[in-house]
Amino acid sequence: MHPTLQRLQNTTRRHFLQASSLGLGSLALLSLGASASTDNPLAPKKPHFAAKAKRVIYLHLSGAPPHLDLFDYKPELVKRTGENCPDSFLKGRRFAFTSGVPKLLGTPRKFEKRGKAGVWMSDAIPKLHEHADDITVIRSVFTEQFNHAPAELLLYTGSPRQGRPSMGTWATYGLGSESENLPGFVVLISSGVQPSGGQGCWGSGFLPSVYQGVQCRSKGDPVLYVSDPAGMDRDVRRQSLDALKDLNEIQEKELGHPETATRIAQYELAFRMQMSVPEVMDISKETKPVIESYGATPGGASFANNCLLARRLVEKGVRYVQLFDWGWDFHGTGPGEDIRDGLTKKCATIDKPIAALIKDLKRLGLFDDTLIICGGEFGRTPFREGRTAGGNILGRDHYPDCYSLFLCGGGIKRGHTHGETDELGFGVATDKVHIHDLQATILHCLGFDHTKLTYRFQGRDYRLTDVHGNVVKGVLA
Repeated sequence: MHPTLQRLQNTTRRHFLQASSLGLGSLALLSLGASASTDNPLAPKKPHFAAKAKRVIYLHLSGAPPHLDLFDYKPELVKRTGENCPDSFLKGRRFAFTSGVPKLLGTPRKFEKRGKAGVWMSDAIPKLHEHADDITVIRSVFTEQFNHAPAELLLYTGSPRQGRPSMGTWATYGLGSESENLPGFVVLISSGVQPSGGQGCWGSGFLPSVYQGVQCRSKGDPVLYVSDPAGMDRDVRRQSLDALKDLNEIQEKELGHPETATRIAQYELAFRMQMSVPEVMDISKETKPVIESYGATPGGASFANNCLLARRLVEKGVRYVQLFDWGWDFHGTGPGEDIRDGLTKKCATIDKPIAALIKDLKRLGLFDDTLIICGGEFGRTPFREGRTAGGNILGRDHYPDCYSLFLCGGGIKRGHTHGETDELGFGVATDKVHIHDLQATILHCLGFDHTKLTYRFQGRDYRLTDVHGNVVKGVLA
């Protein structure tokens, strides 16, 4: 029950006695052993029904990778490369950087069917070919947003505007954490740039802030501001926290504000994190073969390091780990954004680590109950981007109408392709999957009916999927 509603439920005779002359109510409550709630809000909780997944690792390729050059093979588009885009595909549509009549652009990549299931995959991700029979590729995802920040916010909070709780927050709110010494929701960022949606992608919105994502760093202090200041040892910190806890418990008893209980829990968690976080973030403790399989470098900062850290975190009980990797905005404005050599080089930074992560989770017996999602915030156009159409670098514009991502692990079919786009890759032909449908499916894998995982705020019940969303049953094992 919402803490405010719980307090209002008790506003009857007890409230009268507590507020009456001489504080008789307070004395009576103390005699009954009543005290401020100090329950850990991150304690493990049961979902609505038996879950296939206990935890999530979400790998976000920020900037939106070119799905037509990775998972969605279009032979007809290849044949028609260089032709004017048909008017029927342009009418009534908006693009970020393209106007006029662009030229169709088929993929320059080589595609083959991989695995026993024959999943189409390009030569840009050779290590992932080994796991074609472990993943489900959804080729029919769509969104309404064609700019990065609102698209990322819609994906992670259910709204294109700031202020709503993020998906990881909802998951942690619903399930708690399996670790007493680590946050329930951890965020790791590589390539030196935060996602366009900013901290709203892992913020708590109107949910208690104890459930928000905690950004950790693979280089330097793992968590900013959690270390003791100069001149304060651990014993002194413990004494100061005990004093703060006493004061906060008095305030929580008097006011019943949920953020007061959150503050108590966060101070205690931060104290425990001082010992546990540096240990779990030290990948040098892994064996040399494991480190090499990821392509990680102890003491460095990279997507490879973050994939290994994600495995270490979920192994220690963290419920939701979010990785953001910037650099997937393939407009073709420079060599690094060319869907030929540029894409080869960028994919090399994520291909080996993701393959190693899947293999490592299997080795530890964690793959079957860990849900992994990998993709961007929207797709890329089946034609050349307008600003760079006259150059030698091949790039694509933003495209919300259809794109691909893949899932694997807890609750997901293995070796499966869901949905199709039309022969030129302009729209979804079968089995549409909206962003809200994806959110509903992720929550379902965690054991939740997305319509019932709610939080009352400003007079109404809110949920991650707003008033939309259907579970995509075709991808479920």
